[in-house]
Amino acid sequence: MAMPAFFDSAMYTWVVLPLLIFFARIMDVSLDTVRIIFINRNLRSYAAFIGFFEVLIWLMVIRQIFQQLDNPLCFIAYAAGFAAGNFVGIIIENRISIGRVIVRIITRREADDLVAFLRSAGYGITVIEAEGVTGPVKVIFTIVERSNIEHIVAMIKQYNPQAFYSVEDVRFVSEAVTPHRLPATRRWARFTSRMGKR
Repeated sequence: MAMPAFFDSAMYTWVVLPLLIFFARIMDVSLDTVRIIFINRNLRSYAAFIGFFEVLIWLMVIRQIFQQLDNPLCFIAYAAGFAAGNFVGIIIENRISIGRVIVRIITRREADDLVAFLRSAGYGITVIEAEGVTGPVKVIFTIVERSNIEHIVAMIKQYNPQAFYSVEDVRFVSEAVTPHRLPATRRWARFTSRMGKR
């Protein structure tokens, strides 16, 4: 079958084209989700780079939609791609783990071992004596790379499994603060291992 004839065929109109729109929309929305996350973390260069390809893909999809206004499958594929793209975008963002977070740890028991281990691992931490609902507590703060969250949580569970902890994104960090950062080889190994678990 010649290419012009294929593009005019029912197979292309009702199967191939909707699938192309679906997967292109997934790419478009995934990039949009990651771009917004980068903007919220003040990663402007990454956001601008992603935005270029996001709009380029969107324009190509819209062009096909307007050429097939009488094809309901194109509209369904467009909407389904949008829904799936949000899900895929969040997965991608969690895999690449870009940015920094603040980890708050609240413990009702002595946390000397946890504090000592965090410091020996190279994390900059602040410890505050506080008063909780049931009595005295210690509050531990540290700012780390998102890629190190699993390491922090593992240490909390090992040295103080009953501790309460929370993690929040950090948009700006003072230059005086130097969070612990894994070497590039370890960051790459962690990223590839996560991708392998998909």
